[in-house]
Amino acid sequence: MKNIKEEERLSLLNHSCAHLLAQAVKHLYPHALFWVGPVIEEGFYYDIDLGDEVLTEEDLPKIEKEMKKLAKDGKRIVRQELSKEEALSMFQNDPYKLDLIERMDEENQVISCYTQGDFTDLCRGPHVDTVKELKHFKLLKVSGAYWKGDAKNKVLQRVYGICFDTEEELNAHLTFLEEAKKRDHRKLGRELDLFMISDYGPGFPFFLPKGMILRNILENFWYEEHTKEGYEFIKTPIMLSRELWEVSGHWENYRENMYTSSIDEKEFAIKPMNCPGGMLVYKNSLHSYKELPIRCGELGQVHRHEASGALNGLFRVRTFTQDDAHIFMREDQIEEEIIRLISFIDRVYHIFGLEYDIELSTRPEDKFIGTIESWNKNEAILQEACHKAGRDCKINPGDGAFYGPKLDFHIRDSLGRVWQCGTIQLDSNLPERFDLTYVDKDGTKKRPIMLHRVIFGSIERFIGILIEHYAGAFPLWLSPVQVNVIPVNVEYHLDYAKEVYSSLKALGFRVELDERNEKLGYKMRDANMKKVPISLILGAKEQEEGTISYRMRGSEETVTVSKDEFIHFLQEQVLAKK
Repeated sequence: MKNIKEEERLSLLNHSCAHLLAQAVKHLYPHALFWVGPVIEEGFYYDIDLGDEVLTEEDLPKIEKEMKKLAKDGKRIVRQELSKEEALSMFQNDPYKLDLIERMDEENQVISCYTQGDFTDLCRGPHVDTVKELKHFKLLKVSGAYWKGDAKNKVLQRVYGICFDTEEELNAHLTFLEEAKKRDHRKLGRELDLFMISDYGPGFPFFLPKGMILRNILENFWYEEHTKEGYEFIKTPIMLSRELWEVSGHWENYRENMYTSSIDEKEFAIKPMNCPGGMLVYKNSLHSYKELPIRCGELGQVHRHEASGALNGLFRVRTFTQDDAHIFMREDQIEEEIIRLISFIDRVYHIFGLEYDIELSTRPEDKFIGTIESWNKNEAILQEACHKAGRDCKINPGDGAFYGPKLDFHIRDSLGRVWQCGTIQLDSNLPERFDLTYVDKDGTKKRPIMLHRVIFGSIERFIGILIEHYAGAFPLWLSPVQVNVIPVNVEYHLDYAKEVYSSLKALGFRVELDERNEKLGYKMRDANMKKVPISLILGAKEQEEGTISYRMRGSEETVTVSKDEFIHFLQEQVLAKK
């Protein structure tokens, strides 16, 4: 999937198409007022105030028709630079544009507008030369959005769209969107009985039995792989006192996202991050330079207050489990530890068939702790370690955490969509704030350097990504149900089916027995819809010979083998995580 914002030509087209949308809306709804119409990764949108009139998906073709008519007319798009006074005069009847203009710094910002035919919009640009270039577009959806993203403000109507240079590119993108729609983890989560969201807890997902199987497999896999890498494991409390969050800097820098409560007349906060608890665990005992690095892992549940409009299935929730680890080390161990981590993360993603790119996120402009010198030094260390690990990293300026720079791992799923999951954050600030020390070989106390890191990022979000990556058709080792046992005729073959079912169950495989008195074809189709990897078809021949006939998901080929051969095949597939 293309990132429209990052491709200059596509960004230009989509920005211009947002103006074409606004012009068409103004023709059809003369009372319409407009807030902003930016380019986004997926195309563009425009926030519109239509008063009491509400747009629906059914209105989009009508707007598209007007847009095509305007594009065919081929008006040039003309830029004009304005003084603040001229801009205020030009948009005097538009409260939204006046708000934008009033907040502009006339000395450092050029105020400009763009005109196409009878429509003028306040905009920095740039744009295409003429609306004739905007032929291949599609309006995708309409939703509500608070003005300025503030829930206290009026709800505007947000119309989304996409624009390309050619019809072929547009059609390919629309086909991609249809495929993505089929893979929507919220839809598949319901159909496959994996998770649910209740009105009693918006943003707080409930995992159903099959979803818990999937979750437990992932968590067990996480523990196994981390044990191989020499990690120890801890569990820290969900709620801790305000004083701790003041020491960590979260109270000052992250307070608006934290849930708080009062206990025994003291203020407490539910943890939005696991790090401060990890600091307390380290401080619990004395440490020698010989012990370092200490690799400490925690599957820790955190809570963060997210705006209701931002909640999205498992992708954006208010509680989630971070697969956190904190690595405490000497300065001479930093590079080696980061290289080792990159290799570890690479191995994990490879198992799921996920490609990835790495971004180095540097010091934020304002909200950060520590000295600029330490930030510069740590950024250089991360970049060098990345190169020595054989990976390139793109610089993402100003997007570091408030306590340190980081390497962000952007994975690509089977549709080419990009998700930010893993991260390695180099932090010399929190060890300072918490006064962490170790005893060096000369007997003096030294400050350890710390790495924060996650691989999944969040168990919940990673499950959502995997659902869409696999379109719900999980590989055998991950699938909540691995084998579906189907007797051809329940009256004659059920006993043998039960025998096979019990044998597989006893060996630890996740098996279901379909005892329904339905036709074989119906049961097979149902197993396929439920994305079960393997279906066993057991009839008279199998019963007589003690064999097993099976079909792999999506295949029409039936394979017959002995019971032992089938069990060996299953064990081999699960062990190899194929």
